[in-house]
Amino acid sequence: MSVPLVIIMSAISTKLSAFLFPGLTWKIATENKELFLTFDDGPHPLITPKVLNILDEYNAKATFFCVGENVQKHPEAYAEIISRGHQTGNHTFNHLKGWETSAKEYLDNIRKCNELVPSALFRPPHGRILPGQVRQLKKEGYQVVMWSVLARDYQQNSDKKNLLQKVLAQTKAGSIIVFHDSEKAAENMLYMLPEFLAHFSEKGYAFNVIDGQRT
Repeated sequence: MSVPLVIIMSAISTKLSAFLFPGLTWKIATENKELFLTFDDGPHPLITPKVLNILDEYNAKATFFCVGENVQKHPEAYAEIISRGHQTGNHTFNHLKGWETSAKEYLDNIRKCNELVPSALFRPPHGRILPGQVRQLKKEGYQVVMWSVLARDYQQNSDKKNLLQKVLAQTKAGSIIVFHDSEKAAENMLYMLPEFLAHFSEKGYAFNVIDGQRT
């Protein structure tokens, strides 16, 4: 039986995760001062537009890993992501946890999302995916994107200022940072995101999309 590939970022570092689980994208190799913002779980009809407006203020581009069901419900929000020059990626149709789902059901769910989110980029919800699922996805041409920095904006009982300081301290050139354009994360994320962008803009960083080629 396959051992679940469960990525628990609070327990092991990204560097160790990348060593233990090669073949996944944990950061982007770059010699430039650039960062790679990502947003999971949207689109949301109210929250996603707020994110897009904040990104515009800093001339920042990002990659949105979208849940197919949400794209189906909110096509206007998804179209706005595209029209403003951002990248999108597949986050399954129903936000499935790979280690609790059969390989067939999981891959079928991803393919269903792909009908609405045509992208070679895939991020497993919760970072939970089986090695066999990774192998099949790579055979089908997907790049499985994880993260360097998890903002933990979904932790509603956490101090948002402390969350921000941790994210700022962990972020380096080439980092892939995860925020969430979801109701659960909205309060923390909408506080942290402009502070994050202002901090790294002042340091001369650019914010770019993941293009599906550089790893």
